[in-house]
Amino acid sequence: MIRRRRLGFTLVELLVVIAIIGVLVGLLLPAVQAAREAARRMSCSNNVKQLGLAMHNYHSAYGQLPMHGTGPTNETTRSTTAAEKSDGTGFTRLELSYLVGLLPFFEQQALWEQISNPMVESDGDRWPAFGPRPLVLEYPPWLTEIPTLRCPSDPGVGLPALGRTNYAACTGDGFYDAENGATVWTGSSTNGQWLYNSDQQAMERTRCGMRGTFVPRLTMRFRDITDGLSNTIAMGEIMTGLNDNDIRTVGTSAPSKKSGSKTSAQSVADNPNQCLDLGFVDVTRPTFWDTDVVTTYSSVSRRGFRWASFHTLQSQFNTILSPNSTVCLVGGADTYGVAPPSSRHVGGVHVAMADGAVKFITDSIDAGDPNVPCVYCDLLSGGAYSTTPAGARSPYGLWGALGTRNSREVIDQEF
Repeated sequence: MIRRRRLGFTLVELLVVIAIIGVLVGLLLPAVQAAREAARRMSCSNNVKQLGLAMHNYHSAYGQLPMHGTGPTNETTRSTTAAEKSDGTGFTRLELSYLVGLLPFFEQQALWEQISNPMVESDGDRWPAFGPRPLVLEYPPWLTEIPTLRCPSDPGVGLPALGRTNYAACTGDGFYDAENGATVWTGSSTNGQWLYNSDQQAMERTRCGMRGTFVPRLTMRFRDITDGLSNTIAMGEIMTGLNDNDIRTVGTSAPSKKSGSKTSAQSVADNPNQCLDLGFVDVTRPTFWDTDVVTTYSSVSRRGFRWASFHTLQSQFNTILSPNSTVCLVGGADTYGVAPPSSRHVGGVHVAMADGAVKFITDSIDAGDPNVPCVYCDLLSGGAYSTTPAGARSPYGLWGALGTRNSREVIDQEF
């Protein structure tokens, strides 16, 4: 009698094979994930490079950098209600970011044409050329997600944000008064005028403390960067908010209280590390605010939520605290404060130097003493001056020096 052998696997053999496959997946998955992140990081670097090239092409075309804080406006009122009207009378309030001007130079000519011409929608909404304030949800261009402005490593998407950006302008190693810059408003909100680079105090504050490649509401040129284009940061990465309390995307309102005789602006300027020193960070989750002691702004007020807005939280960063440190504003969401660059890459952020070169700056870069006062002059309230004198070299080490355009720092270190 011939016995037939049964073909197939025993249960033990199947279990062994499954175990081997599980081990292999466990070994290979981190490598696959690392490879994917490396690809995303390279794509992000390419975006920064494209924006750097766009900046140079813009300068070649117009002899200046795109202004950060610009746009057609009403010369007799700065009322937010009037600026946001959908009847064709809205205006920008000089709040458009540098990214709006760059649009035609990184393959967004169609969007530029849409923005730079009046628009009438089918529902009856009418918008002037360059639109209303860059916070208005109903104006279609401000909702547009632009691929070049998004880092693939950042998962943020959708409302309550408008069109997001992961790339911001560098305004140097100070922050006062980045909300207004060189052009300020005088008078009541409904009866006043804009002072275009003609207010003595505003210009003193600008020359003293706004030391970066971009100065809000002031025309800047490459000739202004006397420290050298290759030694000065022009723009870089920021994370966008995910509706959580991440210290890198949410500006806390806790420092808005008076600190002795100082205003909130002066107290933060005198100690940029204030939000960390006061213990506002959750000790169990050091990259998040402690919600028991910190009152955060509304969910709309997060980093990078409005690519067209020039405000600090949306499209600016400074070189005071090292990359991926805390955002520490002095008041509401549209005010100024300490706002480092940030990213979802491991260990650092991409920046574009003023010469167009792209660098990856690590979180561990020499950033000096974060408790040393910023440079500031003639505060809006009290007329105070910083103990760090005007024109001084940056107190924030190599990182601060890379953010200043004309402080006579010699960059002799690798970064």
